[in-house]
Amino acid sequence: MIDSLLIANRGEIARRIIRTAKRLGIRTIAVHSDVDAGMAFVREADEALPIGPAPARDSYLRQDRILEAASKSGAQAIHPGYGFLSENAEFAEAVIAVGLVWVGAPAAAIRAMGLKDAAKQRMIAAGVPVTPGYLGEDQSPERLQREADAIGYPVLIKAVAGGGGKGMRRVERSENFLTALASCRREAASSFGDDRVLIEKYILSPRHIEVQVFGDTKGNVVHLFERDCSLQRRHQKVIEEAPAPGMDAVTRDAVCQAAVKAARAVDYVGAGTIEFIADASEGLRANRIWFMEMNTRLQVEHPVTEAITGQDLVEWQLRVASGEPLPLNQDQLSITGWAMEARLYAENPANGFLPSIGRLDHLRLPETLRIDSGVEEGDEVTPHYDPMLAKLISHSASRQEAIRELCDGVRKVEVWPVHSNAGFLVRTLRYPDFLSGAVDTGFIERHTEDLVASGEPDEQVLQAAAAALLPRKTSDVWTALTGFRLNAECDRQVAVEVGNKPYLVRMQDVPSTVRSNNGVVFLNGEAWEIGLPRAGQSGHGTGAGDGAIMAPMPGIVIAVSVAEGDTVRRGQPLIVLEAMKMEQVLHAPFDGQVAELRASQGSQVVEGSLLVRIEGEG
Repeated sequence: MIDSLLIANRGEIARRIIRTAKRLGIRTIAVHSDVDAGMAFVREADEALPIGPAPARDSYLRQDRILEAASKSGAQAIHPGYGFLSENAEFAEAVIAVGLVWVGAPAAAIRAMGLKDAAKQRMIAAGVPVTPGYLGEDQSPERLQREADAIGYPVLIKAVAGGGGKGMRRVERSENFLTALASCRREAASSFGDDRVLIEKYILSPRHIEVQVFGDTKGNVVHLFERDCSLQRRHQKVIEEAPAPGMDAVTRDAVCQAAVKAARAVDYVGAGTIEFIADASEGLRANRIWFMEMNTRLQVEHPVTEAITGQDLVEWQLRVASGEPLPLNQDQLSITGWAMEARLYAENPANGFLPSIGRLDHLRLPETLRIDSGVEEGDEVTPHYDPMLAKLISHSASRQEAIRELCDGVRKVEVWPVHSNAGFLVRTLRYPDFLSGAVDTGFIERHTEDLVASGEPDEQVLQAAAAALLPRKTSDVWTALTGFRLNAECDRQVAVEVGNKPYLVRMQDVPSTVRSNNGVVFLNGEAWEIGLPRAGQSGHGTGAGDGAIMAPMPGIVIAVSVAEGDTVRRGQPLIVLEAMKMEQVLHAPFDGQVAELRASQGSQVVEGSLLVRIEGEG
């Protein structure tokens, strides 16, 4: 077994690796950017070394600084976690070249599976079914357009070097293809340094099924069954579960054996995931499931596999990297119960799920669930990294029990003043179609209106706000005048402000599920700021209705397609903003003329700043 381990990552996964390594008696070394110096994973490591400024390109993506830290600390091995350099073949080779142990996939396997077009060609040769599409070398827009037209719409444009949902665009009609292609290529170049794409037929009722595989240096490969990751938003997974609902034994055996075949085709070692796309229009069937890609690393959703198999996959990684055989063979692995994971993000569902940044002044996570988190109360959510706050995981005897346990836990989440998606997760877990297992990758898009809060507090929230703002109870009836009446039933009405709007509330009993803390009410994952009404409050602000287009999030302006004085039409793209490697296109709210333009390509903007103002025609 290795004796010292440097973790070349941050946040939740770094913390998880540190805890498993310590349990095995391995000394841990954390590297961190300047902005992460006070984070939990840094405090929990045996040693911590700074490697540069906040931007990942200046710290967590700096191979030289990570290797220098490994040398300085005397680390014997490097674990890359997921993201950042975890699927970088050059880094894997550099680690091995200086005599360190690489706790990850072989560089050859990373290369073989890293480019989606080449990976599909290899899978075809290995007899693994793949999705119909175009994998050619000709990357001219004209050729790609012709191929997409020939495949038939809708199609999916995917970055060849992509992953994590970046560099993907669904195109419904031929006339939209070139615009989507340009956007996809910009994002691919920004995220991966490679703007090449492939085209796939878009499956209309797609389920995202993935299989956890594991290989060792002795030639052994096993699978640890499947996960269903169909519940996605912008190709980013939101809720994952294992096993997959509706998966019968015959189909499970077929897809899991295909995954093992795929791993063997590249002589795979370590933890990996073979991702499949299934046409679920008639249920899961072995002949309607196709290889999509391989992630040559540990996945964010690995805890659900750990739960149903009873295995610690990080421990497996460390043992395999140390030269040991796999801890179990295929016959020793089985499924027990049902597990489900929800990703808690710092984002605002009511504002298009845009990331929310700031200090976590108040953070409460449920004690009834397994929590994998990289943040604690008082930490800062910055614009530099993925905004995931925590993974919340349940494990019960059945799918319905796992849902109920997870939902009860998520309802108790309290986050303030940073926005979170906890309320959105609660509504999703309660949604009838989700409860019945009728889920595909378009689920959230179809049901967004039902899953995102209306922005208006319900009666329970108003009651809790009123109760929290009432004067303290006293036995003196002459000083406790709230609701005082002579010869009449007590009729308590309280004027309150909830979410910056005034309400008059008739007091009733406050449900026990509602909690309040320091001017905030929490209910079912939602957070509401409360206070006494303020004189002169209008409740109105500047927005798209008056032609002022504000920055919905802090970020960098990567494209400006208009100039002052230009005539624009409603819905016309004006500005493309990028934050956390995610593009946000801002459109004209109505027909008119560009009266003011404050944005320029390459400029950094803050949330709420004016970018462009449109004046209506006439």
